[in-house]
Amino acid sequence: MKLKLALLLAIGWHICMPHYAFAEKADQDKPIILEADQVSVDDVKQIYDLDGQILLTKGSIVVTGEHGNIKVDPEGYEFIDVKGTPEAIATFRQRKEGIANEFMQGHGNQVIYDAKTEMLIITGNATLKRLLNMQMLDQLKGWKIEYDDVKQYYHVIPPADAKPDDLPLARAILSPRRKATLEK
Repeated sequence: MKLKLALLLAIGWHICMPHYAFAEKADQDKPIILEADQVSVDDVKQIYDLDGQILLTKGSIVVTGEHGNIKVDPEGYEFIDVKGTPEAIATFRQRKEGIANEFMQGHGNQVIYDAKTEMLIITGNATLKRLLNMQMLDQLKGWKIEYDDVKQYYHVIPPADAKPDDLPLARAILSPRRKATLEK
């Protein structure tokens, strides 16, 4: 029983899965296009506050939500923090580099994306999927999901007040990776 509990906790707390495709590199050089009911811009501090029906587009990256802000560092990298509401969750979608129709797509109560570190964090009833031609390859569900595109791993974290009786706190469906065959 203890072994089963330890195994479920290990799976729930840390799911590592390597990937072969990275985020679309062309996204870094694209402008941000913002749509919202209200946008406040502090051009000196490079802070953008957004409220109501947010649609943020930067290349293949699309983020939606109800409340959010963007901070741009001196090097030009964006830190995006968007929250949803019970009626309208926050969402994230980005095309992967390489294969034409491969995307990372997720949603939750809050979406945070750091363009400098290429780290995506989704919290609150979080879901993250890897899609190819609109078919799901991988799917993660949990309270908090971290996806590091540089190191190519997923990390699913349960709530801080989780109890062993609450298991499973995380769920993953991971498709097998096909190895490239070499022709002789």
